[in-house]
Amino acid sequence: MSVIVLTEHAQGSFKKKSLEAVQYGAKIAAMMGTSVTAVAAGNVSNDELQTLGAYGAQKVLHVADARLDNFSSRAFTKVVLAAAAQEGAKVIVCLHDTTGKAVAPRVAARLQAGMVAGAVGLPDLSSGFTVKKNVFSGKAFAFVNITSDVKVITLMPNTSAVVKGEGTASVAALSVSFDDKDFAVQVQQVSKATGSVPLSEAELVVSGGRGLKGPENWHILEDLATSLGAATACSRPVADSHWRPHHEHVGQTGGTIRPNLYIAAGISGAIQHLAGVNGSKTIVVINKDPEAPFFKAADYGVLGDVFEVLPRLTEAVKKFKANN
Repeated sequence: MSVIVLTEHAQGSFKKKSLEAVQYGAKIAAMMGTSVTAVAAGNVSNDELQTLGAYGAQKVLHVADARLDNFSSRAFTKVVLAAAAQEGAKVIVCLHDTTGKAVAPRVAARLQAGMVAGAVGLPDLSSGFTVKKNVFSGKAFAFVNITSDVKVITLMPNTSAVVKGEGTASVAALSVSFDDKDFAVQVQQVSKATGSVPLSEAELVVSGGRGLKGPENWHILEDLATSLGAATACSRPVADSHWRPHHEHVGQTGGTIRPNLYIAAGISGAIQHLAGVNGSKTIVVINKDPEAPFFKAADYGVLGDVFEVLPRLTEAVKKFKANN
């Protein structure tokens, strides 16, 4: 009986959201009086695998097949199923991202397991196994009780702060039998998004909309992001107008993010945009339109022209850092 967590890495380094998932799984294991085992696939060094112990993993099962460096939902599903069988897993945790959304339902179907997608809190074990999740594009919460023997959860990234502890995990090889069908989809090319802070991992995000009037004005938003150490994002009309690359688009038809701070400059805040950002811990809206819908969802609102507010805010951040 164990909790297993499917981890993800980029070029051999574990992503922040994977460390969060391991920590989440470790907390569930502690509540259940059992252990947590992390599962890793592809080219990862033994030293990197052992670091998962600092986030709660007692053991790491590693499938070192180089073909797994490129994601395959069929192959990764086999990896998780093999780990679950070996460890006698009763709880399986994946991330609520592209990988987790593809793997978790397959695993749940194969194991006839109940599943909660997009969990935002630890399960309540006082009367069953009840998991909290967002519903209606984040406008409400649902509490889902999983009654099956095996339970599958996908964790919404940035649900809790990642805290590094001490210790290392033991590492063991996991044997999985693959066939050609598992790798029928081949990756021909990878185009990586540029930027110092990946948007999906960012705790601070500065986002712009049509209120910036054109790509030539984006530097004032980037200046603020640089001063804060934040990632940049944009609304759909901005991406559709090719002012910014599409990977920066957040919203119902773009990326879903949950930063600790989301600053929206010149974005009206249509419901489609809110669906991608309303999980943010703190939302700051800057807009000169007092009727902008975003003000209703904001924790803090600045009624003013972005061309005046953003440079002054950047100056204030730089001054604060210089004095502290």
